[in-house]
Amino acid sequence: MAWFMADRKPYPSDVSDARWALIGPVVRAWKERHPSVSGHQGGYDMREIVNAILYQSKTGCQWDYLPHDLPPKSATYYYFAKWRDDGTDQLINELLRCQAREAAGRTEDPSLVVLDSQSVHNSVNVPAATTGRDASKKVPGRKHGIAIDIIGLIVAVVVLAASAHDNQIGTALLSRVAATTPTVRKALVDQGFKQSVVEHGAGLGIDVEIVQRNPADRGFVPQPVRWRVEQVLGTLILHRRLVRDYESSPASSASHIMWASIDITSRKITRESAPTWRGA
Repeated sequence: MAWFMADRKPYPSDVSDARWALIGPVVRAWKERHPSVSGHQGGYDMREIVNAILYQSKTGCQWDYLPHDLPPKSATYYYFAKWRDDGTDQLINELLRCQAREAAGRTEDPSLVVLDSQSVHNSVNVPAATTGRDASKKVPGRKHGIAIDIIGLIVAVVVLAASAHDNQIGTALLSRVAATTPTVRKALVDQGFKQSVVEHGAGLGIDVEIVQRNPADRGFVPQPVRWRVEQVLGTLILHRRLVRDYESSPASSASHIMWASIDITSRKITRESAPTWRGA
């Protein structure tokens, strides 16, 4: 019998029936391809595993602090790590992005992306070898780099030490975009990205445009189209696990960004509102 608290009270982060209808087929298909070593399908309900991952993503709690009416750390982290390492989290995000774009009247795959990064403080448990200090923003930790499409859906994610220059973030993102979304022909970046990113993009068949700030502007002035990536970075940290980088592995940090994107994108498709910090 699958482990499932049928009578437990729902959490705001739980996937609804409509959202599970989008995510569930991928997860169930994965499970069918990966039975336990004894040959059975395991003792945990896959929907509850996803609920536990999203609960941690939204609340920011430690793995050991997952509520007792959700699957325990041992099971939840097992699947989180498996899906991180084999790209299942990226596959779910990609399928949802395609559906969200079609629902918005666009083609499945984008032709334009916008790149940016966000420096995030790290916690004390994060290995020093994978962190650094952002010299311009005075932030010790890691940089979360994302590539989004024109409507704000994540196409690619990279996580590097905060000491990494935006050029490293930009070239890594462009390489991932080219590998996974070959339809992309143009990328917009801010002035933190330099000519090496433009040249790397040209080698991949992507025209990189550095969007220049108007010298007459004072303070923060949203730039057309490119402002969407700023909006997405702000929306992502409504998932408290992303406010600070707690992960010993940068790959886990990237996976948490993917799960936040899965949560946000699935809600876009089903038109469900997301609980905010004020409502939490």
